[in-house]
Amino acid sequence: MIGTDPSSNGMARPQAQWLRYLRQPLATGMLFAVIGAIFAVMSPNYYRSEARILPVDSKGASGLGQLAAAAAVIGMNVPMQDSSDTSFVDILNSRWLKSSMLNTEFSFHEKTWRFGKVVLRNETLADYLRLKDSDRASRVLSTMLSASRDLKSRVLTVSAETKSPELSQLMVKKATELLESFVQEKGRTRGGSKAAFAGARLKEAREEMSQSEDELLRFLDGNRNFSLSADPAVRLRGLRLETELKLRQQVVMTLAMNREQALLEEKNDMPILNIMDQSSLPTEKSRPFRAMIVLYWFFVGLAGSWLWANRKRVRQVLSQESAGK
Repeated sequence: MIGTDPSSNGMARPQAQWLRYLRQPLATGMLFAVIGAIFAVMSPNYYRSEARILPVDSKGASGLGQLAAAAAVIGMNVPMQDSSDTSFVDILNSRWLKSSMLNTEFSFHEKTWRFGKVVLRNETLADYLRLKDSDRASRVLSTMLSASRDLKSRVLTVSAETKSPELSQLMVKKATELLESFVQEKGRTRGGSKAAFAGARLKEAREEMSQSEDELLRFLDGNRNFSLSADPAVRLRGLRLETELKLRQQVVMTLAMNREQALLEEKNDMPILNIMDQSSLPTEKSRPFRAMIVLYWFFVGLAGSWLWANRKRVRQVLSQESAGK
């Protein structure tokens, strides 16, 4: 008669109990994993395109800007008061830019569904989103198009994520173009205002100079050699009229130079956008993470089944803890 080892039976019995104990939660977890896998496979791919922009200030960078650049190297941040790029993120998130984007027509390819054929679409973003309400369309567009700015390096990142790689690239490119046009138009408006003010003041100064010339001419008609006159009042008046005319001439010359400088600023002295990284055509999806979705649903099913099977024990533990408190 062959004997049996009682210790081996004692170890096998708890293992069998644990297997029976976890069989139902594992089966439920696997079922949820299969459901999650089906959901993940059917979910469409999203593609992200990015562009990085380094704004460059206008001419005449201050010492504070040089100090901030040097401090950024060692990890310090010096706040800039006159930086021209601090509002770029606000411009990209503005209602004006979103409205312009929604009314822009794009031509791109997109799949009809996850395993469908690729079709060519030629329509505006508003038609693409199928939203007639402009406020809702702007909110949805905010989830597709985003902008962020690094405080140390001042690098601006514009990104778009859609189901079409081409649409993502075109959206980033269009947003960059709208930002650049807004900045340039703002610079032209500021320079144009300076030039208009200087031109109006120059016109007034020329009229005042003409009046001074006429007054001096009338005086010289009766006092050609006023500097040799024996009357001190005549000499003083002649010198005063000459001084007044010279002053008017200097004012006209200064205003003319300021007007020319303002015209140059209108054309040249504007913030420039240096596009470090152009918006590229993404080839790999950015989401969904299908493996993570399957694992998530597996653990949800496992934990939910275990809690339901041990609901009485869990309820007792929770009641004991609440009573102890």
